[in-house]
Amino acid sequence: MSEPNDTKAALAALARYLAAHRSEILRNWQRSVELDAELTSSTTLSRSQFNDHIPQVLDAFERRLQAQDPVEKEVAFQDEKSSAAEHGQHRWQQGYHQRETIREWAHLHYWVLDALEEYGHAHPQLQSQVMPVARRALVRLCGEGVCQSAASYERLQRAEAATRVRELEGALQQLQALERQRGETWREAAHDLRGTVSVISNASLVLAREAASDPTRLNTSQMLQRSVGSLRALLGDLIDLGRLEAGEERRNLASFDAAALLHEHCENLRALADERNLFLKTSGPQTLLVEGDAVKVQRIAQNLILNAISVTTVGGVCVEWQERNLSGLQQWLLCVQDTGPGFQSQSAAAPLERVLREATAEAHETEAGTGPPAATLRSHTPQGATSAGGEGIGLSIVKRLCELLDASLELETAPGAGTTFRVVFPRTYPPVERP
Repeated sequence: MSEPNDTKAALAALARYLAAHRSEILRNWQRSVELDAELTSSTTLSRSQFNDHIPQVLDAFERRLQAQDPVEKEVAFQDEKSSAAEHGQHRWQQGYHQRETIREWAHLHYWVLDALEEYGHAHPQLQSQVMPVARRALVRLCGEGVCQSAASYERLQRAEAATRVRELEGALQQLQALERQRGETWREAAHDLRGTVSVISNASLVLAREAASDPTRLNTSQMLQRSVGSLRALLGDLIDLGRLEAGEERRNLASFDAAALLHEHCENLRALADERNLFLKTSGPQTLLVEGDAVKVQRIAQNLILNAISVTTVGGVCVEWQERNLSGLQQWLLCVQDTGPGFQSQSAAAPLERVLREATAEAHETEAGTGPPAATLRSHTPQGATSAGGEGIGLSIVKRLCELLDASLELETAPGAGTTFRVVFPRTYPPVERP
């Protein structure tokens, strides 16, 4: 008999030895896994569940040792890989972490190698190439077992992650639909109420004419008219906010001069400040060419300035605009600062204050080079966070408009020290965003 045939015969005898000692190998394997302090999932499995597809893996390994030609070896090797992949999949389903499965393969490798060494000591007459062939086959077996198990884990993790992403996307779409529905409901309710307010307003005008000769009735009628006017303005804000939350607003990007727009708007509001004996100061470059939605920028400025005037009794309001280049980002800023009372810590605006403070702190970290780019900062007002009167609605409108324009809204305030709102706008938008 030639030497290759002698080697094949010796390998076949070795395979039969491994098959005869299969139960002992599996018991030793399970025992060492149970003694491994880093492996805990196996304690909940029965013996058959623990062994899983490993007997089929060992069958294929033994057939590979006994193979008479390369084709038989390759078939046995493919069976090893297939059984190892199924073993990895079942370990996933049994709640194993990937690291636990890999450590189990290491324990299996040890005990099969132990059986090989025991056989080699008992048969010293074996040709020198028999045991190296068996060891190389074992290394390949366990290496492929680890790879196939890891590949199974990866496929299952990707599938599970994709399922979770689809579920999250569906939940997000439902939330967005609910938010749009809520905004539309608000808008419709405010619109209906505004019609009723118009009726009350007309009635109050009639009462005012009839009460012209009675100072008491006239004063009461005028108070009613002022209240109706405030209510009409509040309902207008609710309609605007409802439209924004329903996603009915779109940004219309175009180039415009922000300096000219803000200067003109402040001049229009100066009379209102004069009525309250307040100053309204402006500062900034004479020209500031930017890209954006001029109408919505004006709405943001108007809400912030009117809010500042309404809460200030002494002093006044400063409006400032300027350009900024931060870490290569082309931006421009609008600042509205008042000398009012500032947000009180116990006021209903505290949630809004807290969130805007966080955005401001992040912006300051960015300016110091320790935070994310300022263009990524966003303020997120908690659901239902408003301040007294219509102030919270106006600020909520500002927040929504800022989100629509990819702008960040920041707040600096302290009781008795006034409030500063700063809005950071992109100076340009990506070409794909242009209409």
